[in-house]
Amino acid sequence: MNITFKDGKFEKLANDDKKLLKEFGKIRAKKITKRLNDLRFANTLEDTRNLPGNFHELTENRKGEWACDLDQPYRLVFTPHEAPIPTNENGQYIWLEIKGVEIIEIANYHKEK
Repeated sequence: MNITFKDGKFEKLANDDKKLLKEFGKIRAKKITKRLNDLRFANTLEDTRNLPGNFHELTENRKGEWACDLDQPYRLVFTPHEAPIPTNENGQYIWLEIKGVEIIEIANYHKEK
């Protein structure tokens, strides 16, 4: 799958193991690398659905975004490149048609509530 980054600084960090380790620590850096590799090696977002990391759609004010687990409570948050996001007749997103994502952030979005 094609991966882009909303933030150039984070893109540089994600592509430099030493900087990633320094910025996020060993556990989170390892999880970030693993989740990004899972996305890179997937053909579509559907390929990530049953992988470790709990890839999932977000709801409410984050509808249209996805996340996967890092170290609790942090998540890697991303959006599909496809615009509009493909949906079926029931309005559900079609993961099989999502072939690229933009990494938005690493966040603890549960504290926002």
